[in-house]
Amino acid sequence: MSEMLKEKCGVFGCFNIDNSSLVNYYGLHALQHRGQEGCGILGYDEKNKFILKKGLGLVSEKFRINDFKNWNTINSIGHVLYSTTGGSVDCNVQPFFFNLSKDSFGLAHNGNLTNAHIIKSKFEEEGSIFQATSDSEILAHLITKSKEETRINKIKNSLNVINGAFAFLLLFEDEMYAIRDRNGLRPLSIAKLNNGYVVSSETYAFDVTGAEFIRDVNPGEIIKITKNGLESYYFSKNNFNTVCSMEYIYFSHPSSTINDINVHNFRVKSGELLAEQENIYLGDVVIGVPDSSTSAALGYAKKSNLPFDIGLIKNKYSGRTFIQPTTELREIGVRNKLSVIKDVINNKRVILIDDSIVRGTTSKYIVKLLKDNGAKEVHLRVASPPIKYPSYYGIDISTYKELLAANMSLAEMNSYIGSDSLSFLTLDNLKKLFKPNQGCFDIFTGVYPVDIYDLNKGV
Repeated sequence: MSEMLKEKCGVFGCFNIDNSSLVNYYGLHALQHRGQEGCGILGYDEKNKFILKKGLGLVSEKFRINDFKNWNTINSIGHVLYSTTGGSVDCNVQPFFFNLSKDSFGLAHNGNLTNAHIIKSKFEEEGSIFQATSDSEILAHLITKSKEETRINKIKNSLNVINGAFAFLLLFEDEMYAIRDRNGLRPLSIAKLNNGYVVSSETYAFDVTGAEFIRDVNPGEIIKITKNGLESYYFSKNNFNTVCSMEYIYFSHPSSTINDINVHNFRVKSGELLAEQENIYLGDVVIGVPDSSTSAALGYAKKSNLPFDIGLIKNKYSGRTFIQPTTELREIGVRNKLSVIKDVINNKRVILIDDSIVRGTTSKYIVKLLKDNGAKEVHLRVASPPIKYPSYYGIDISTYKELLAANMSLAEMNSYIGSDSLSFLTLDNLKKLFKPNQGCFDIFTGVYPVDIYDLNKGV
């Protein structure tokens, strides 16, 4: 729930692995929380040809296990889509495949390029044709137009033209490249599986596929994967490990580990720090908004010595929720995704833990839902600071006007949501959860680690 924030995609790759496309299917299924609008797999088989299948829909909707019986792929890259730049249309579903007379390759991208419109306009003026409206295709055009002689130098040269947040997978006939932006805004890790390698946006997918974690791809690093093993290159000399803080707060699976920090433990500690900010605990029971806030609720309950319980249940079989034309239909859609255990909250002062507040509409509905089902009071506690600034790096927050905290005071937000009290984790406490000089806090501070080339879109 939690305002239905969306991350831009997840990537998964396999190299030198039997039935790699089937392994990729399971990897993408593990990354489904990172994008539910589209998915795809590009495989390279033993007959030296590429096979591509992709489209709108969930992984389980687009693929069946029997689909892979005739693939015989040894290498593959996969992608789950939530689109920001370019919109949710079939042509933007990845991986992209570029069938060239020489050096055909595929590409999958997680993130957002802040200077894409500038580069794309220049290429179009020169006669280039783009097959999609997203920003991800930019890198392929840069590589194919590069004047460098070697493949690795073409890639390095191209990466130094683009700006923003990115984790790229490139698949050629004989090798794969795993690439992370110079600020490390988007996570990317590599693991060993049998005689080959697996690359993923999150380490949770390694657990699912049985791969053994090796390490994170470093900021500014290109890892070249061949049958001979791994080679490391850097396209940037000035690199910073400023992973997006929302990866820990909301997006990533609790089992995943980023920069040696486990996501579940991070969220538990955020709940503990949130509780430490209180002088008086105003509740009888602590509950979390499922599923991403459960860990923070456990931490808050532990530190406050208040009982933790499951007061809200998320219906995992309700399917995807689409925009409905009326308020009544929208409320039915939310009720279909969330239900209350009345015995847990009836006639009690409830401390409700959420991970973040964006537009406030979901928070408002949940508070009303709890009170309609018997809660005496609802005190909303948020395990992150107020979101006051847009994101330009692949999170679905693009304008000031849609951010509740950018337009209302704390008292006004509390009144709008209908809670009996409201407080947020302080920025100083959030920063305590990161290693020194790590973490990106742009949506809380307005300080962006990468240049923004079109600030008008944040109005």
